[in-house]
Amino acid sequence: MAYQKLQVTTALNIVPSNNANIPFAAVVTAGTGVAPVANELEDNVTGAFVTKNVQTGDVVYNTTTGASATVVQVINEENLTMNANIFTGASDSYVIYANNNKEGCVLYVGTGGNLRVLTASYNDVTFANIVGGSFLPVQVLKVFEEDTTASNLVALW
Repeated sequence: MAYQKLQVTTALNIVPSNNANIPFAAVVTAGTGVAPVANELEDNVTGAFVTKNVQTGDVVYNTTTGASATVVQVINEENLTMNANIFTGASDSYVIYANNNKEGCVLYVGTGGNLRVLTASYNDVTFANIVGGSFLPVQVLKVFEEDTTASNLVALW
């Protein structure tokens, strides 16, 4: 009996989000935000957002709270705006990933449950009762926080 073998080269632990697609696992920059302002990220220590080529559409993960958002505008070296308010503490850490996951990724589901996704064909679909420890063999662009109960998700390319 033949079987399909999943072979991947890159993986990323993902954050379900209504605000951002799954980024590709290419880190653009990382640091710690200061003085939170609604829908903004300010980093006057390691920011260098222009120099490091942060782009509109890149994805910001707040690694302190587990929230994510999409970059709407790079204002200057130290400030950018996002489509959601994900920073509430003055010392929240972040990672910015390049948003070049245009064809989607396969998901590993660590802990089972329901999984609401946006497929690479832009279909909004909810998979009910996905078993923990399994793969979802669908090209996925986004895992929505809303209606998703599965957790410990890993994007695979």
